[in-house]
Amino acid sequence: IDPHGCEDVDDTLSVRRLPGGSLLELGVHIADVTHFVSEGSLTDLEARSRATTYYLADRRYDMLPAVLSADLCSLLGGVDRYAMSVLWELDVQTMAVAKVWFGRTLIRSSYQLHYELAQALLNGEEAEVPELAQLASEERDGKLAELVEALETLTHVARHLRAQRDCGGALELEGLEVRAQLDEKRNITALVPRQPLEVHETVAECMIYANHWVARKIQEVFPYQALLRRHPPPRQELFGQLVDTAQARGFSIDTSTNKALADSLNRAVDPRDPLVNRLLRMMATQAMSQAVYFSTGSEPEDQFFHYGLALDRYTHFTSPIRRYADMVVHRLLTAALATEQGAEPVEAPAGNKEMEELAEHINNKNRAAQRAQNLSIGLFQCLFFKERDPETDPRCVAGAVIYSIRDNGVLVFVPEYGVKGPVYLRNKEGQVVSVGPDGTCEWQSGSVQRHSDHIRTTSACGSATFRLFDHITVRVSVLSSSCHSDTLNMEVISNKPHRSSPAPQQVSSQGRNQLVQEVVRLAEEAQKEARKPKLSREEREFRQSKTPNLYSLLEEIRELSLLDPETEPRPPEGTQLDT
Repeated sequence: IDPHGCEDVDDTLSVRRLPGGSLLELGVHIADVTHFVSEGSLTDLEARSRATTYYLADRRYDMLPAVLSADLCSLLGGVDRYAMSVLWELDVQTMAVAKVWFGRTLIRSSYQLHYELAQALLNGEEAEVPELAQLASEERDGKLAELVEALETLTHVARHLRAQRDCGGALELEGLEVRAQLDEKRNITALVPRQPLEVHETVAECMIYANHWVARKIQEVFPYQALLRRHPPPRQELFGQLVDTAQARGFSIDTSTNKALADSLNRAVDPRDPLVNRLLRMMATQAMSQAVYFSTGSEPEDQFFHYGLALDRYTHFTSPIRRYADMVVHRLLTAALATEQGAEPVEAPAGNKEMEELAEHINNKNRAAQRAQNLSIGLFQCLFFKERDPETDPRCVAGAVIYSIRDNGVLVFVPEYGVKGPVYLRNKEGQVVSVGPDGTCEWQSGSVQRHSDHIRTTSACGSATFRLFDHITVRVSVLSSSCHSDTLNMEVISNKPHRSSPAPQQVSSQGRNQLVQEVVRLAEEAQKEARKPKLSREEREFRQSKTPNLYSLLEEIRELSLLDPETEPRPPEGTQLDT
């Protein structure tokens, strides 16, 4: 189950009820990249150097050659493919694990679904399944019923898995995920926020489960040289804005543990305005520390914990086509299975020192890739508005929500475009925003008084108050400079909600399970946004173009030596599940 048109399929799922009826078999099958890429080969050394696939707003730079990522390794439907599989036998009622098996397999995927199709089938809607299109009506109906039953079973299992992690304090956070939509002439036609579906979470939970069990296995066999992933607890002082903002709305946020934080966020719901909870979760995301790879011989066991996912052991196993860390973990798992069977591993795992150096290299490359993605999204957001006249184009006017108070203005979030930024209520000339009887705003001489949960402007026309979580209307434009890159500028034009603002998305207990900061380059976003629809030859050339283009200022990206990896950036605006 992948994005529409996906070619680099690195994960598939299977589920069936075992004879006797009391057990289910859940399978996660991952592309066996290391079958084709030997350790130390030129392809392996290049993949190790890159460490990850780089996803920009309109293109990607692959870690592996396309002949592997989109063909030989890709778990395409209807063809035999090599895989690394994890199979669990689960109690039908409790989902307790009766047995788990790891190993290399040969699989043939029965269906290659995209997310929207899978969700439509789950919702009971009419949907065309390509694999069933040529079958006779009776046979098609029977196979469709089997497919829907399998999807429903997967969803049921995933809900149980999520509930188990919730009991341990797993966090459900919120981030900004925006996709730039291009037309056939490569013009930016829209900025589209990600729409969450429950099937996203179903796939993500299964991937998280596989990553957890593989982490346990490789650490059990190689206690001092396994490549795991840990997420340290955030520093308490970083929660200040979250706590103060929630308090202004009458909510109390307990940040003492991940469980306390998760419970507090679940209670901080305003039924009149779902954006309140969404903004609070975004603030919690901003406070998170980064998850990092490490060698188990370099940290005490009490530091292995993944704070966001509430798991004692975690690694990355499920995306070897786009992450080198997963390739390392595949080799460790293969060596672990050989060791348990009394055989000599084909490739002996690296020692702790070498593994820790590799972990640091991958961490640096991941930070660079995250920063490149954020810069790319910011660039395309600016390009979208730069091509439009803010005075006449209605797309430059949007609804915004105030989420922070500053001395001379407020910080706002624009849900329609996934944009955050300042709105000034006092300009450099000392004028302040004055609000007329109809809510429209203009600049006049006056003063500004800041308070903990609101800011007040006073002018000859009277006073106006802007409070936390107020909905206002802003005009978005671009500030250009010859000294630095373009930036977005937002100006308040009314203290009333924008009349055409779309209704906020309701926060679902099963949906939008975007965990901690990197906890989306993600369940899917790095999986989902990562995978692009099938492209024409012209489009494919454009996406991998080496000719001068919008990225000439970031030429290092094309060379895959991105920015300064030594600096630790703030958590990115777009989060993803750590799958």
